[in-house]
Amino acid sequence: MNADQGTVYCVMGVSGCGKSSIGEALANYLQAEFIDGDTLHPRANIEKMCSGLALNDEDRKPWLASIVAKADAISQQGKTAVIVCSALKKSYRDQLRQVGSKVVFIYLKGEQTLIRQRLELRSNHFMPQHLLASQFLTLETPSVAETDVIAIDIDASPEQVLARCINSISRKPALN
Repeated sequence: MNADQGTVYCVMGVSGCGKSSIGEALANYLQAEFIDGDTLHPRANIEKMCSGLALNDEDRKPWLASIVAKADAISQQGKTAVIVCSALKKSYRDQLRQVGSKVVFIYLKGEQTLIRQRLELRSNHFMPQHLLASQFLTLETPSVAETDVIAIDIDASPEQVLARCINSISRKPALN
């Protein structure tokens, strides 16, 4: 599938919902550039999360600015990008919408118990499991007014979730 050139797809949701694995698979499918937003966190943010503390809005500002800059650079080249970023608050999504091209959010949504089970199976990640509750507290579920958001249930295998993403993207009307 060839995605709209210059489109930025932002795979979003709480930690443990599958953003990185689904985002990378989607980028491969779309033949798009993949950006894992976790790699753009300032060192101080990673250290804070590793110590068990949740990030606040001030912590996230430089991180979101880095993601916007990276996405903007790719879209300015007319390339398609898939970015993994929690984008938990509407204000964060609004900041990401400042990219100079079309942005489509793919919200991977799931129940806290399901995501907790998945986090228990995950290893080698800087985000401690006990911060999941803070992620859900911070999450501002996208409203129907955010017409650039596609909600995808994650209550299936990664292959099925990816298929849901692809099907939803192909059915989504063009955004201006």
